[in-house]
Order: sequence, then structure tokens, then C-alpha cells
Amino acid sequence: MPFTALNSRMVEARIAPGQRMFSQRGAMLAYRGEVSFTPNIQGGQGGIGSMIGRRIAGEATPLMTVEGSGTVMFGHGGHHVHVVDLTGETLYVEADRLLAFDGSLDQGTMFMGSQGGVMGMVRGQVTGQGLFTTTLKGHGSAAVMAHGGVIELPITPQRPVHVDPQAYVAHRGEVRNKLSTALGWRDMVGRGSGEAFQLELSGQGTVYVQASEEKL
Repeated sequence: MPFTALNSRMVEARIAPGQRMFSQRGAMLAYRGEVSFTPNIQGGQGGIGSMIGRRIAGEATPLMTVEGSGTVMFGHGGHHVHVVDLTGETLYVEADRLLAFDGSLDQGTMFMGSQGGVMGMVRGQVTGQGLFTTTLKGHGSAAVMAHGGVIELPITPQRPVHVDPQAYVAHRGEVRNKLSTALGWRDMVGRGSGEAFQLELSGQGTVYVQASEEKL
């Protein structure tokens, strides 16, 4: 169920009978055909268990189940939209950055402490991103939101990528993350965002970086 980009801030998806997709509540802009939208009571994030964990942490994002026959246009808050096509790998993304995604993708929740140890938890506290990260795995597409557009940076064992935590959107593949302190030139001239941290991603995969450091 691939997405078609209408412009930099809107995408369209075709819904066929027997298929379903999930979207953030309030993300539907318009639709054609016989399409239904219902609240997803399991949160769409890997079932009841992970939903409870996210709600305890205050990090659940309400989703809608989209079914029927027709086309649906999605967008939210004027944010730029970037489509990620998965071919069996896993996408790691903050729940509030997910605009819409194929129902065929296996959904889960990963505690950040399990990827990067204690530093994973520190990353969640320092950057304002959740201690839990949504995972999508399989064959299908996901539309993610960002400020100012997204660029894709390849990660290889020989060339890890360092990202400002506030510019991080998502990553996919066999990638580990580690938060480290860093004094950049912006901090030296008094114009830094104050966190003085870098997110190091190593392994094999891709990281998606937004052009602005603003939060959604």
C-alpha cells in the first residue's frame, strides 16, 4: 500500500478491501470512496502489554484504523512528510512522528535502555524523546513527520554517523545508538541548544535527519 506524495506536507494512500492501515488521529485531511476510521483500542503499538507501558510513561500516541475502499490524504500540523519503504528490515521511530503506516507491518515497542544500555535511557531523558520507541518491521511503507524536510544518511560499520539528538527522526537496520557528551562550536559561541550531546549510530542501516531541531 505505497504512499503517493502530493506535496512536501501531504501524502495519499489507496485503501483496498481486506487491507488496513493506521494513522495518527486527526491526520486524515480528505478521502474518496467508502472508507471507515475507527479508534485503535490497542494503540497500534504491539498489543495491550506495550500499550500499558507507553501509557504509564505518558508516551502513547492515539491511532486510527483505516479500512475500506478508496483513497485517503494524510497530513498533520503542516509538518514535512517523508515516506520510508521497508523491505523486511525494522524501522525505529518516535510514536509522535508517525503519520500513517501499513497495517501489514509488524508493530512493537522497544525500551530505549535495551539499545545502548543506560545511555539509551539517558537519551530519552535528555532529548525529550520517549524512553520507548515504536518499531515497524516487514514489507510495507510508513510516512513519518519532520521539520524542514528529511535527509537519509547511510550508516556502515566503517562510518558511524553522529547526529544532534533534536535533529534525529528515525533509523532502520541493524543499528546501535550511544549518547555521548560533546562541546560543539555553537556551545562555544553561546548559541547551542544547551544539551551538548551527540547521538552516535553505528552498524549497518540508515538514519533520517530533519533540517530543523524543533520538536513536533
